[in-house]
Amino acid sequence: MRNIELITTGGTIEKTYDERSGELTNRKSIVARMLSRLRLEDTRVHIRELMSKDSLLLTDDDRDVIVRAVRSACDLSDGIIILHGTDTLEKTGEELHAELGPELQRLKRAVVLTGAMRPYEMKRSDALQNLTEAILATQLVPPGVWCVAHGRVLQFPGVVKNRETGTFEKAAP
Repeated sequence: MRNIELITTGGTIEKTYDERSGELTNRKSIVARMLSRLRLEDTRVHIRELMSKDSLLLTDDDRDVIVRAVRSACDLSDGIIILHGTDTLEKTGEELHAELGPELQRLKRAVVLTGAMRPYEMKRSDALQNLTEAILATQLVPPGVWCVAHGRVLQFPGVVKNRETGTFEKAAP
């Protein structure tokens, strides 16, 4: 049995429509609904609802909390996924790489960040695809910090969001 720690931080992937205000907001994690649509043989996913924020609102203190959560999850799981807003996913990925890179190599753990350009609740959302790819990636990629989205598996450092194409890529050297 594989054990995956899924840490939620909010972001577009988990935004829901608020009928009263007419806004898409991060209110609470909806990842359990997403997981219920997947068939995961021999895989147990533990959800840790860490925070529920738009990534543009994440602070350095929030990123420190994410690093500590990942560090504690390393002893409990075979792989770690972080649901994160796409606007600052690269910043969190770089910090995780800087803070935990050698530790992840020693512990033989992969940390995978993913998010979505459109909320799970919207039509044509990339949320479920990206979550599915992230779960699979934890089993296939070597130890380190990764970004997985839109059929791409990119290792930190050097992952950036291309705002024109709406996906992630490696930064030009």
